Amino acid sequence: MKHTKILLNSFILLLFFIPKVEAQEVLSLEIALKIALENNYEIKIASNNSLIQKTNVSLGNAGMLPTLSANVVDNNSIQNSSQTRQDGTKNELDNAKNNSLTYGVGLDWTIFDGMRMFARRDQLKELQKLGEAQLKLAIITRISDVNAAYYDLVQQQQQLAALDTTIVISNQRLQLAQNRFTIGKASKLEVLNAQVDLNTDQVALLRQKELYANGKIALNQLLARDVTTNFTVIDKLDVDKLLLLPELKALAEKQNPQIEAQIINKRVAELELKQVKAGRYPTIRVNSAYNFSESQSSLGFVAQAQSRGFNYGFTASVNIFDGFNQRRNEKVASLLVENAKLNIDQQNLILNSQLATTYQTYLTNLELITLEENNEAIAKQNLNITLDKFRIGTITTLEFRTAQLNYVNAKVRYNNAKFQGKLSEIALRELAGNLVF
Repeated sequence: MKHTKILLNSFILLLFFIPKVEAQEVLSLEIALKIALENNYEIKIASNNSLIQKTNVSLGNAGMLPTLSANVVDNNSIQNSSQTRQDGTKNELDNAKNNSLTYGVGLDWTIFDGMRMFARRDQLKELQKLGEAQLKLAIITRISDVNAAYYDLVQQQQQLAALDTTIVISNQRLQLAQNRFTIGKASKLEVLNAQVDLNTDQVALLRQKELYANGKIALNQLLARDVTTNFTVIDKLDVDKLLLLPELKALAEKQNPQIEAQIINKRVAELELKQVKAGRYPTIRVNSAYNFSESQSSLGFVAQAQSRGFNYGFTASVNIFDGFNQRRNEKVASLLVENAKLNIDQQNLILNSQLATTYQTYLTNLELITLEENNEAIAKQNLNITLDKFRIGTITTLEFRTAQLNYVNAKVRYNNAKFQGKLSEIALRELAGNLVF
């Protein structure tokens, strides 16, 4: 019993010693999310796309404002000219130079186009909302990824602690076996078996360290920072056990960004149909200009002429027949509206299906967490009893190794059950659109 206490105390001291030697920055989930929101490339791109849609919302882009342009036209020619007049006289001139210069400003303004411009303005506003919904989707998706990657590291860190535990026990077992062999109470085979098991545990620890290091790289990539940045994560993984499916469905119907995007797409399609139907109405444009004109001719009745003045007028046009294209375009636009409605129904069905299956997985994982927690407690108690019996030599090394592996495996399964439960929680919150960030 005395040696058993020494063994356990050595293990406790080792656990406290390791963090002091390898002290690193502890990265909290809140800080990780903050860094992701500031740095993640997908979020930045979605933010710029949303800003583009917002910038496009303008009266000019909708076609509601006039256009003003300045024009300059300068024509020159050198010709060999010959003229015969009615009285029979002739005028001839080689290399006759002619010049015509016109410049001025002109204004064009569509004042009526069947209300197409107003539908276009409303469509631009809906596209702005669509950009915001897509930005929200990008943020929620990336935040979900960060949550999953972070808690995967928490799990990996707990697995490392479990393997550290078995390394400590295996080292003590090897020391005991060597002591027993020295005093003639054990064979060399017992020492060799203990050494092989210790080597096996060290290999498993190295593999786990590799997974842990790769997990850090993956999280650093999501945070869009140097992938070699070293850190540790908190050693806590709690699962919210109070999520209810009806509440999640109600939240999803209100704020799921994919549903929101489909509803906006339907509105955009309806406004597109409205713009197409505007083609049945006349289009009226007003125009005005102030021009300066100057011309010179080496041969002719007028050698030089100048003019300046203000021009104004309007044009009106209406589509009478265009090969049935207007009717075809309206039919296509109507079908696009119908498709948008079907997309909403389809997205709702997909969402409800995902919620139902993910929630069932969530409930199963909650049960597994409780079961594996009990298994870990039993395996730990069994290991403690086995340690005592092994020290006094009443059990074989095989029985000791079995109890040791049972405890490590139970701890690993318990940590994995909590991680899977957390993933289910994250997935449900992502579908409901209420991930906290």
